[in-house]
Amino acid sequence: MAEKAGYSTGPRPLQQSLLRGIMMKCPACGVGSIFRRYLKVADHCAHCGETLHHHRADDAPAYFTIVIVGHVIVSLVLAVEMAYHPPLWLHAVIWLPLTILLALAVLAPIKGCLVSLQWALLMHGFDPDYKEEVGDQLAPPSA
Repeated sequence: MAEKAGYSTGPRPLQQSLLRGIMMKCPACGVGSIFRRYLKVADHCAHCGETLHHHRADDAPAYFTIVIVGHVIVSLVLAVEMAYHPPLWLHAVIWLPLTILLALAVLAPIKGCLVSLQWALLMHGFDPDYKEEVGDQLAPPSA
């Protein structure tokens, strides 16, 4: 289990977990897959048992993908246009499929990185002590 690896509480290695997330591996052990399907995060790591269902990536992976792919594709489109002046139909034939493929290739590693970031920073229930803290705050005052 991840608790045996020393990651149950306290600081977790940020850079290591981000690299593991980009590689789409479990942030705790680096061996198991973080996804069970293309973008579906596994509930638990198959190798170490670390719970991963706490993540709240929401729309952030899509936003980061748009920013990255947009900068790459627009830069390439402008460079090709300035150098070669191809017709518009050729631009469409080249850049539409390339944009789709690049977005699909980048989306999963970005989501893995964001889930690993949340794990490393003990966000959204990744902190084992999270429930006790919330329980104490929500407890009714004693009379």
